[in-house]
Amino acid sequence: MLVNADFHIHSCFSMASSKDMLINNMAPKSKLKGLQLLGTGDAFHPKWLDIVQESTTYSGDGIYTANSMDFVLTTEVEAKHRIHHVIIIPDLDIARELSNKLPSKNKATDGRPKTHLGGAELLELAHDYGCLIGPAHAFTPWTGMYKSYDSIYDCYEKKPDFVELGLSADTDMADTISELKDFPFLTNSDAHSPWPHRLGREFNQMELEDISFSSIKKAIKHKDIKANYGLVPNLGKYHMTACTKCYRLIDPATARENKMKCSCGGTIKKGVDYRISEIADFNKPHHPSFRPNYVHLMPLAEIISSVYNKGVTTKTVQGIWRKLIDNFKTEIDVLINEDVNDIKKIDADVSLAIESFRNNTIDIMPGGGGQYGKICFKKEVKKPKMITLDNF
Repeated sequence: MLVNADFHIHSCFSMASSKDMLINNMAPKSKLKGLQLLGTGDAFHPKWLDIVQESTTYSGDGIYTANSMDFVLTTEVEAKHRIHHVIIIPDLDIARELSNKLPSKNKATDGRPKTHLGGAELLELAHDYGCLIGPAHAFTPWTGMYKSYDSIYDCYEKKPDFVELGLSADTDMADTISELKDFPFLTNSDAHSPWPHRLGREFNQMELEDISFSSIKKAIKHKDIKANYGLVPNLGKYHMTACTKCYRLIDPATARENKMKCSCGGTIKKGVDYRISEIADFNKPHHPSFRPNYVHLMPLAEIISSVYNKGVTTKTVQGIWRKLIDNFKTEIDVLINEDVNDIKKIDADVSLAIESFRNNTIDIMPGGGGQYGKICFKKEVKKPKMITLDNF
Protein backbone atom coordinates (compact mmCIF):
# COMPACT_ATOMS: atom_id res chain seq x y z
CA MET A 1 0.00 0.00 0.00
CA LEU A 2 1.14 3.53 -0.83
CA VAL A 3 1.24 5.78 2.23
CA ASN A 4 1.97 9.51 2.55
CA ALA A 5 4.06 9.96 5.71
CA ASP A 6 5.55 12.93 7.56
CA PHE A 7 7.81 11.74 10.39
CA HIS A 8 9.41 14.91 11.77
CA ILE A 9 7.11 17.30 13.62
CA HIS A 10 6.99 18.85 17.09
CA SER A 11 4.47 18.90 19.93
CA CYS A 12 3.21 21.77 22.06
CA PHE A 13 6.16 21.12 24.38
CA SER A 14 8.86 22.15 21.89
CA MET A 15 10.34 25.62 21.88
CA ALA A 16 8.60 27.92 19.36
CA SER A 17 5.78 25.41 18.81
CA SER A 18 2.11 26.26 18.83
CA LYS A 19 0.14 25.34 21.94
CA ASP A 20 -2.30 23.72 19.48
CA MET A 21 0.20 21.02 18.55
CA LEU A 22 -1.91 18.31 20.15
CA ILE A 23 -2.94 14.92 18.78
CA ASN A 24 -6.61 15.91 18.49
CA ASN A 25 -5.66 18.93 16.36
CA MET A 26 -3.02 17.22 14.26
CA ALA A 27 -5.17 14.24 13.28
CA PRO A 28 -8.01 15.98 11.40
CA LYS A 29 -5.71 18.54 9.76
CA SER A 30 -3.34 15.79 8.60
CA LYS A 31 -6.27 14.03 6.95
CA LEU A 32 -7.24 17.24 5.14
CA LYS A 33 -3.63 17.49 3.99
CA GLY A 34 -3.75 13.99 2.53
CA LEU A 35 -1.40 12.21 4.93
CA GLN A 36 -2.02 8.70 6.24
CA LEU A 37 0.86 8.51 8.72
CA LEU A 38 2.31 11.16 11.02
CA GLY A 39 5.17 11.16 13.49
CA THR A 40 4.27 12.25 17.01
CA GLY A 41 7.44 14.27 17.49
CA ASP A 42 8.93 14.89 20.95
CA ALA A 43 8.67 11.26 22.08
CA PHE A 44 11.25 11.68 24.84
CA HIS A 45 9.10 14.26 26.68
CA PRO A 46 7.30 12.48 29.58
CA LYS A 47 4.18 14.70 29.55
CA TRP A 48 3.83 14.46 25.78
CA LEU A 49 4.03 10.67 25.98
CA ASP A 50 1.18 10.79 28.51
CA ILE A 51 -0.90 12.88 26.10
CA VAL A 52 -0.14 10.51 23.21
CA GLN A 53 -1.24 7.55 25.33
CA GLU A 54 -4.42 9.31 26.53
CA SER A 55 -5.37 10.70 23.09
CA THR A 56 -4.90 7.58 20.96
CA THR A 57 -5.84 3.94 20.68
CA TYR A 58 -2.99 1.51 20.32
CA SER A 59 -3.40 -0.27 16.99
CA GLY A 60 -0.45 -2.61 17.54
CA ASP A 61 3.14 -2.79 16.28
CA GLY A 62 4.06 0.77 17.22
CA ILE A 63 1.03 2.55 15.71
CA TYR A 64 -1.23 4.86 17.74
CA THR A 65 -4.52 5.97 16.15
CA ALA A 66 -6.74 9.01 16.71
CA ASN A 67 -9.60 10.18 14.48
CA SER A 68 -8.58 7.70 11.77
CA MET A 69 -5.04 9.13 11.63
CA ASP A 70 -2.14 6.81 12.40
CA PHE A 71 0.85 8.01 14.41
CA VAL A 72 4.31 6.53 14.96
CA LEU A 73 6.55 7.69 17.80
CA THR A 74 9.32 10.03 16.68
CA THR A 75 11.60 12.60 18.23
CA GLU A 76 14.36 15.04 17.39
CA VAL A 77 17.39 15.24 19.67
CA GLU A 78 20.03 17.97 19.80
CA ALA A 79 23.35 16.24 20.45
CA LYS A 80 27.04 17.15 20.49
CA HIS A 81 28.03 20.18 18.37
CA ARG A 82 24.33 21.22 18.32
CA ILE A 83 23.62 18.60 15.65
CA HIS A 84 19.99 17.49 15.34
CA HIS A 85 19.00 13.86 14.85
CA VAL A 86 15.63 12.26 14.04
CA ILE A 87 14.71 8.99 15.77
CA ILE A 88 11.74 6.72 14.91
CA ILE A 89 10.77 4.58 17.91
CA PRO A 90 9.02 1.16 18.12
CA ASP A 91 6.54 1.88 20.95
CA LEU A 92 5.72 3.88 24.08
CA ASP A 93 7.54 1.56 26.48
CA ILE A 94 10.77 1.92 24.52
CA ALA A 95 10.26 5.69 24.23
CA ARG A 96 9.94 6.00 28.01
CA GLU A 97 12.96 3.78 28.66
CA LEU A 98 15.11 5.67 26.15
CA SER A 99 13.98 8.98 27.63
CA ASN A 100 15.14 7.79 31.05
CA LYS A 101 18.49 6.65 29.65
CA LEU A 102 19.23 9.76 27.59
CA PRO A 103 21.58 12.05 29.53
CA SER A 104 19.81 15.41 29.26
CA LYS A 105 19.00 18.27 31.64
CA ASN A 106 16.04 19.68 29.69
CA LYS A 107 14.02 16.68 28.49
CA ALA A 108 11.25 17.44 31.00
CA THR A 109 10.99 21.06 29.86
CA ASP A 110 11.62 21.01 26.10
CA GLY A 111 10.21 18.56 23.57
CA ARG A 112 13.52 18.54 21.74
CA PRO A 113 16.04 17.42 24.39
CA LYS A 114 19.69 18.38 24.39
CA THR A 115 22.39 15.85 25.21
CA HIS A 116 26.19 15.77 25.31
CA LEU A 117 26.21 12.46 23.42
CA GLY A 118 27.86 12.41 20.02
CA GLY A 119 26.24 11.00 16.90
CA ALA A 120 27.94 7.60 17.26
CA GLU A 121 26.79 7.22 20.88
CA LEU A 122 23.25 8.28 20.01
CA LEU A 123 23.15 5.85 17.07
CA GLU A 124 24.31 2.99 19.28
CA LEU A 125 21.68 3.80 21.91
CA ALA A 126 18.92 4.03 19.28
CA HIS A 127 19.94 0.79 17.57
CA ASP A 128 20.16 -1.06 20.90
CA TYR A 129 16.40 -0.47 21.18
CA GLY A 130 15.52 -1.23 17.56
CA CYS A 131 14.97 2.41 16.58
CA LEU A 132 15.76 4.12 13.30
CA ILE A 133 18.03 7.17 13.33
CA GLY A 134 19.46 9.70 10.90
CA PRO A 135 20.53 13.33 10.68
CA ALA A 136 17.76 15.93 10.72
CA HIS A 137 17.85 18.59 7.95
CA ALA A 138 21.39 17.40 7.30
CA PHE A 139 22.78 20.46 5.52
CA THR A 140 21.34 23.44 7.43
CA PRO A 141 23.92 25.89 8.83
CA TRP A 142 22.79 26.02 12.47
CA THR A 143 22.07 22.42 13.45
CA GLY A 144 22.64 20.19 10.40
CA MET A 145 25.15 17.36 10.57
CA TYR A 146 27.17 18.59 7.59
CA LYS A 147 27.76 22.01 9.14
CA SER A 148 30.21 20.29 11.53
CA TYR A 149 31.38 17.29 9.50
CA ASP A 150 32.53 16.69 5.93
CA SER A 151 31.41 13.05 6.10
CA ILE A 152 28.39 11.37 7.65
CA TYR A 153 30.72 8.65 8.97
CA ASP A 154 32.78 11.19 10.89
CA CYS A 155 29.61 11.92 12.86
CA TYR A 156 28.11 8.45 13.30
CA GLU A 157 31.11 6.11 12.69
CA LYS A 158 28.62 3.49 11.49
CA LYS A 159 25.89 3.86 8.87
CA PRO A 160 22.70 5.57 10.08
CA ASP A 161 19.37 4.51 8.61
CA PHE A 162 18.45 7.54 6.51
CA VAL A 163 19.28 11.15 5.72
CA GLU A 164 16.67 13.88 6.14
CA LEU A 165 17.25 16.50 3.44
CA GLY A 166 15.56 19.52 5.01
CA LEU A 167 13.58 22.30 3.33
CA SER A 168 16.61 23.93 1.66
CA ALA A 169 17.86 20.84 -0.23
CA ASP A 170 16.50 18.22 -2.59
CA THR A 171 17.61 14.94 -4.16
CA ASP A 172 19.47 16.59 -7.04
CA MET A 173 21.61 18.52 -4.58
CA ALA A 174 22.26 15.66 -2.16
CA ASP A 175 23.13 13.17 -4.90
CA THR A 176 26.19 15.22 -5.84
CA ILE A 177 27.75 13.73 -2.65
CA SER A 178 29.01 10.23 -3.44
CA GLU A 179 28.87 8.85 0.11
CA LEU A 180 25.08 9.32 0.18
CA LYS A 181 24.46 6.94 -2.73
CA ASP A 182 23.47 4.10 -0.36
CA PHE A 183 21.13 6.12 1.85
CA PRO A 184 17.38 6.56 1.54
CA PHE A 185 16.37 10.21 1.74
CA LEU A 186 13.48 11.39 3.91
CA THR A 187 11.60 14.64 3.37
CA ASN A 188 9.64 15.81 6.42
CA SER A 189 7.93 19.02 7.47
CA ASP A 190 9.55 19.81 10.86
CA ALA A 191 6.16 21.37 11.61
CA HIS A 192 5.68 23.49 14.73
CA SER A 193 1.98 24.20 14.16
CA PRO A 194 -0.97 22.06 13.00
CA TRP A 195 -1.94 24.29 10.07
CA PRO A 196 -2.02 22.29 6.80
CA HIS A 197 0.52 24.73 5.34
CA ARG A 198 2.95 23.39 7.96
CA LEU A 199 2.04 19.71 8.46
CA GLY A 200 3.11 17.72 5.42
CA ARG A 201 4.74 20.64 3.62
CA GLU A 202 7.32 17.94 2.90
CA PHE A 203 6.40 14.26 3.01
CA ASN A 204 7.40 10.79 1.84
CA GLN A 205 5.33 8.43 -0.28
CA MET A 206 6.25 4.92 0.83
CA GLU A 207 5.32 1.38 -0.12
CA LEU A 208 4.27 -0.37 3.13
CA GLU A 209 2.99 -3.89 3.68
CA ASP A 210 0.72 -2.36 6.32
CA ILE A 211 0.84 0.64 8.62
CA SER A 212 3.11 -0.62 11.38
CA PHE A 213 6.52 0.16 12.82
CA SER A 214 7.86 -3.09 11.36
CA SER A 215 6.72 -2.11 7.87
CA ILE A 216 8.14 1.40 8.23
CA LYS A 217 11.48 -0.03 9.31
CA LYS A 218 11.48 -2.55 6.47
CA ALA A 219 10.58 0.10 3.89
CA ILE A 220 13.37 2.43 5.00
CA LYS A 221 15.93 -0.40 5.25
CA HIS A 222 14.93 -1.73 1.81
CA LYS A 223 14.66 1.78 0.31
CA ASP A 224 10.97 1.41 -0.58
CA ILE A 225 10.35 5.14 -0.68
CA LYS A 226 8.49 5.75 -3.94
CA ALA A 227 8.62 9.56 -4.03
CA ASN A 228 9.86 12.50 -2.01
CA TYR A 229 7.71 15.62 -2.00
CA GLY A 230 9.01 18.97 -0.84
CA LEU A 231 9.72 22.62 -1.40
CA VAL A 232 11.75 23.91 -4.30
CA PRO A 233 15.06 24.21 -2.39
CA ASN A 234 15.58 27.91 -3.00
CA LEU A 235 12.33 28.57 -1.15
CA GLY A 236 14.06 27.26 1.97
CA LYS A 237 15.19 29.85 4.46
CA TYR A 238 18.79 28.65 4.52
CA HIS A 239 19.26 27.84 0.83
CA MET A 240 21.59 30.74 -0.04
CA THR A 241 24.41 32.39 1.90
CA ALA A 242 22.84 35.48 3.45
CA CYS A 243 22.83 37.89 6.38
CA THR A 244 20.69 36.85 9.34
CA LYS A 245 19.80 40.48 10.07
CA CYS A 246 19.12 42.22 6.73
CA TYR A 247 18.68 38.96 4.73
CA ARG A 248 20.73 40.20 1.77
CA LEU A 249 22.12 37.37 -0.34
CA ILE A 250 25.91 37.51 -0.20
CA ASP A 251 28.46 35.82 -2.41
CA PRO A 252 30.30 33.20 -0.29
CA ALA A 253 33.72 34.57 -1.27
CA THR A 254 32.65 38.01 -0.08
CA ALA A 255 31.28 36.50 3.13
CA ARG A 256 34.59 34.76 3.86
CA GLU A 257 36.59 37.88 3.01
CA ASN A 258 34.57 39.79 5.59
CA LYS A 259 34.76 37.02 8.22
CA MET A 260 31.03 36.24 7.92
CA LYS A 261 30.07 39.74 9.05
CA CYS A 262 27.66 41.81 6.96
CA SER A 263 28.13 45.54 6.39
CA CYS A 264 24.86 46.05 8.31
CA GLY A 265 26.46 44.48 11.40
CA GLY A 266 24.62 41.18 11.13
CA THR A 267 26.06 37.66 10.96
CA ILE A 268 26.30 35.94 7.58
CA LYS A 269 25.23 32.28 7.49
CA LYS A 270 26.63 29.87 4.93
CA GLY A 271 23.84 28.60 2.66
CA VAL A 272 22.93 24.97 2.05
CA ASP A 273 23.63 25.45 -1.66
CA TYR A 274 27.21 26.53 -0.97
CA ARG A 275 27.84 23.99 1.79
CA ILE A 276 26.86 21.14 -0.52
CA SER A 277 29.14 22.53 -3.24
CA GLU A 278 32.06 22.36 -0.76
CA ILE A 279 31.64 18.64 -0.09
CA ALA A 280 30.20 17.52 -3.44
CA ASP A 281 32.06 14.96 -5.57
CA PHE A 282 30.09 15.60 -8.76
CA ASN A 283 28.99 18.68 -10.67
CA LYS A 284 25.74 16.94 -11.59
CA PRO A 285 23.67 14.51 -9.49
CA HIS A 286 24.47 10.81 -9.71
CA HIS A 287 21.21 9.14 -8.69
CA PRO A 288 21.39 5.50 -7.55
CA SER A 289 18.91 3.15 -9.23
CA PHE A 290 16.62 3.03 -6.19
CA ARG A 291 16.34 6.82 -5.84
CA PRO A 292 12.72 7.93 -6.39
CA ASN A 293 11.53 11.15 -8.00
CA TYR A 294 11.65 14.34 -5.98
CA VAL A 295 8.45 16.29 -6.66
CA HIS A 296 8.55 20.02 -5.94
CA LEU A 297 5.47 21.53 -4.37
CA MET A 298 4.43 24.26 -1.95
CA PRO A 299 1.60 24.31 0.62
CA LEU A 300 -1.68 25.23 -1.07
CA ALA A 301 -2.47 28.10 1.32
CA GLU A 302 0.95 29.62 0.62
CA ILE A 303 0.32 29.41 -3.13
CA ILE A 304 -3.04 31.16 -2.66
CA SER A 305 -1.35 33.72 -0.39
CA SER A 306 1.28 34.45 -3.06
CA VAL A 307 -1.32 34.74 -5.83
CA TYR A 308 -3.54 37.15 -3.89
CA ASN A 309 -0.78 38.88 -1.88
CA LYS A 310 -2.65 38.29 1.37
CA GLY A 311 -1.62 36.62 4.63
CA VAL A 312 -1.79 32.85 4.69
CA THR A 313 -4.29 32.80 7.58
CA THR A 314 -6.58 35.58 6.25
CA LYS A 315 -10.24 34.89 5.49
CA THR A 316 -9.60 35.34 1.77
CA VAL A 317 -6.84 32.73 1.61
CA GLN A 318 -8.49 30.27 3.98
CA GLY A 319 -11.83 30.66 2.20
CA ILE A 320 -10.33 29.70 -1.17
CA TRP A 321 -8.37 26.88 0.48
CA ARG A 322 -11.54 25.50 2.07
CA LYS A 323 -13.48 25.68 -1.20
CA LEU A 324 -10.79 23.69 -2.98
CA ILE A 325 -10.62 21.09 -0.22
CA ASP A 326 -14.41 20.75 -0.13
CA ASN A 327 -14.36 19.99 -3.85
CA PHE A 328 -11.28 17.75 -4.02
CA LYS A 329 -11.03 16.23 -0.48
CA THR A 330 -7.31 16.69 0.28
CA GLU A 331 -4.64 19.32 -0.30
CA ILE A 332 -2.21 16.81 -1.75
CA ASP A 333 -4.80 15.84 -4.37
CA VAL A 334 -5.24 19.49 -5.35
CA LEU A 335 -1.49 20.06 -5.61
CA ILE A 336 -0.57 16.86 -7.43
CA ASN A 337 -3.44 14.77 -8.78
CA GLU A 338 -6.48 16.82 -9.78
CA ASP A 339 -7.02 18.06 -13.32
CA VAL A 340 -5.93 21.69 -13.60
CA ASN A 341 -9.03 22.44 -15.67
CA ASP A 342 -11.21 21.27 -12.79
CA ILE A 343 -9.25 23.45 -10.35
CA LYS A 344 -9.68 26.34 -12.78
CA LYS A 345 -13.45 26.18 -12.31
CA ILE A 346 -12.92 27.00 -8.64
CA ASP A 347 -10.14 29.60 -9.03
CA ALA A 348 -8.43 30.32 -12.35
CA ASP A 349 -5.47 32.24 -10.86
CA VAL A 350 -4.65 29.52 -8.34
CA SER A 351 -4.94 26.85 -11.04
CA LEU A 352 -2.31 28.69 -13.10
CA ALA A 353 0.03 28.81 -10.09
CA ILE A 354 -0.41 25.08 -9.45
CA GLU A 355 0.23 24.39 -13.12
CA SER A 356 3.44 26.44 -12.91
CA PHE A 357 4.63 24.23 -10.06
CA ARG A 358 3.80 21.09 -11.98
CA ASN A 359 5.59 22.39 -15.08
CA ASN A 360 8.55 23.76 -13.09
CA THR A 361 8.06 27.24 -14.56
CA ILE A 362 7.79 29.27 -11.36
CA ASP A 363 10.05 32.26 -10.69
CA ILE A 364 11.54 32.40 -7.19
CA MET A 365 13.41 34.92 -5.08
CA PRO A 366 15.76 32.62 -3.12
CA GLY A 367 15.72 32.39 0.65
CA GLY A 368 18.69 32.66 2.98
CA GLY A 369 19.83 33.78 6.41
CA GLY A 370 16.60 32.57 8.03
CA GLN A 371 14.13 34.12 5.57
CA TYR A 372 12.06 31.93 3.26
CA GLY A 373 12.23 32.47 -0.48
CA LYS A 374 9.28 34.01 -2.31
CA ILE A 375 7.40 33.05 -5.45
CA CYS A 376 7.11 35.77 -8.08
CA PHE A 377 3.99 35.24 -10.15
CA LYS A 378 4.23 38.77 -11.54
CA LYS A 379 6.98 39.56 -14.04
CA GLU A 380 7.60 43.03 -12.65
CA VAL A 381 8.92 41.72 -9.31
CA LYS A 382 12.70 42.01 -9.38
CA LYS A 383 15.01 39.43 -7.88
CA PRO A 384 17.48 40.70 -5.26
CA LYS A 385 21.03 41.33 -6.42
CA MET A 386 23.77 39.10 -5.02
CA ILE A 387 26.16 41.14 -2.85
CA THR A 388 29.80 40.75 -3.99
CA LEU A 389 33.08 42.44 -3.10
CA ASP A 390 32.26 45.12 -5.68
CA ASN A 391 29.02 46.21 -4.01
CA PHE A 392 29.45 45.03 -0.38
